[in-house]
Amino acid sequence: MRRRTALAALTATATAALLSVAAPASAINSYNAQPAPERAEVGALVVQYDRDGNPATPDVVRWSCSGTMISADVFLTAAHCTANRPTGTKFYVSLAQDVQGSINASNTLGGTPEQIAGRVGVEGTAHSDPAYPGNSADSHDIAVIKLAGAQTTELAKRWPFTPATLPSANQLSGLGSRALDAAHWQVMGYGTQEALNQPGGQTHPGGGVRMKGTLDFDALNKTWVRLAMNESRGLGGACYGDSGGPNFATLDGKRVLAGTTITGDGPCYATNVAYRMDSASARAFLGQYVTLP
Repeated sequence: MRRRTALAALTATATAALLSVAAPASAINSYNAQPAPERAEVGALVVQYDRDGNPATPDVVRWSCSGTMISADVFLTAAHCTANRPTGTKFYVSLAQDVQGSINASNTLGGTPEQIAGRVGVEGTAHSDPAYPGNSADSHDIAVIKLAGAQTTELAKRWPFTPATLPSANQLSGLGSRALDAAHWQVMGYGTQEALNQPGGQTHPGGGVRMKGTLDFDALNKTWVRLAMNESRGLGGACYGDSGGPNFATLDGKRVLAGTTITGDGPCYATNVAYRMDSASARAFLGQYVTLP
């Protein structure tokens, strides 16, 4: 569920259809990508919502985006994953390696939508940056799912994890392009594979399994970091459903959550564009929910 931009456009209806596929063998870009079971802090955003406006029909439960635990009770994702949802939408965090498989299994067991979603993830409260959608210079495309009390305990019990490390203020700019180019970059998430050309047009199969792919640094501006993901260079990358997921950089020997996936090229072949977590606007929002380095 990448944000709709000139680089990548996908309507909410098309995204919903895309995410309803059966459990895949892989996700992220299938080329040069690997499963990431060891990255237990990276999770999926699961939503429960009324798809047709008819209260007599069951709510839909599906995974929608990716994200990362940045403290014991805060899950970082993108605002376009949480904002402008149907009234009554509920948000859940799952740190399962195969969230689509979990949804399939829970649907088989049956029950109310709340019971189905509760077996898949832990419910929390969504908070989007109120300045979203901003503008091209700063989209403010950032959100968190905040857990409380028993929710925090339940998540850690079901999926033990160590929260990701956020960067310090303006850390990427301070290092400069040469150091960023030399750094090791990885993107992670539950998204679909790169476009396949079919008789009826391009499709994006897969999704729902936590994967990782190596990226290369491309460019940096005030709020964005652009990362290359060309297959010919031995790289992987993000695609639809990876929105809100982490782009990690190893800086001075430490894995840092440098940015979150927001958009890229439509077929998911070449570029991932991530919202910087060291920017003043991202830190102003995050400082309301976590202690910043």
